[in-house]
Amino acid sequence: MTDGTRGLWAMLGACIIWGLSPLFYKALATVPPLEVLAHRTLWSLGFFGAILAAQGRLRGVGRLIARRREAGLIAGAALLISTNWSGFIYAVQAGRAIEASLGYYIFPLVAVLLGIVVLGERLGPLKLAAVALAGLGVAVLTLGLGVAPWLALILAASFGAYGLLKRWVAAGPVTSVTAEVALLALPALGWLAWLHGHGLGAFGRDAVETGLLIATGPVTAGPLILFAYAAQRLAYATQGLIQYINPTLQFLIASLIFQETFTIWHGLCFALIWAALALYSAALWREERSRASRSNSAGTSSTTVT
Repeated sequence: MTDGTRGLWAMLGACIIWGLSPLFYKALATVPPLEVLAHRTLWSLGFFGAILAAQGRLRGVGRLIARRREAGLIAGAALLISTNWSGFIYAVQAGRAIEASLGYYIFPLVAVLLGIVVLGERLGPLKLAAVALAGLGVAVLTLGLGVAPWLALILAASFGAYGLLKRWVAAGPVTSVTAEVALLALPALGWLAWLHGHGLGAFGRDAVETGLLIATGPVTAGPLILFAYAAQRLAYATQGLIQYINPTLQFLIASLIFQETFTIWHGLCFALIWAALALYSAALWREERSRASRSNSAGTSSTTVT
């Protein structure tokens, strides 16, 4: 099996786990979202820490947090990822998983918008049209329902901003995520201590529930590790296309299994978002082909000169 094939399977595995995760968090519907988030933080820290310790890289987490510039970026990233995680857990438990899937459909286009505003990136007509269509989709849903899809926008914005901050963190993805959950561990422990001190904690109350809370660690860490592995072996355009599996599975689960309400306004909005993603994917694919062509041309020229 080639490196690229292994990367493809790793990316598929990560996106399928993320896409099926609403089923997992729905099973924890009796546990409040903040309590689930606290357990997710702590068990993820344990899982990531064990992996880094086995690889002899655990000290890198402390060194990363000790650097003043990196510590600020890690703290910001930790705040954003905890906002994203808690928003997703709440959405699933509150019967708003369709809106959560919309957020992850919008996310790539929010990332494009952040690239324009923050990084000063210049976009071609296809990407600009994609962003415009996504904005139209959100506007249609807002006008139709009489309220903006705030939860979807928060999920998309928090994950987009998280990805932006991670561009400036000089560390590998597993090390940086471990540092993030390490910073969140103290407030998570404090919250759980308060809950159990008042007889409100879910951990230990029921064997299945307790097992699911422990499983939040590998369910969170596993796909992130698979994604990090795949990202080093797949073309960016391929990564972008495969990642749509995640919100598509979430959408299907929300509509077919959870049987959440799906109005004509949702239909129009999703149609516009899907059209926007088609344009965005076409732009990514064109860029990747152009980059590969230039690389091949450069290699040919080099061979000729030699």
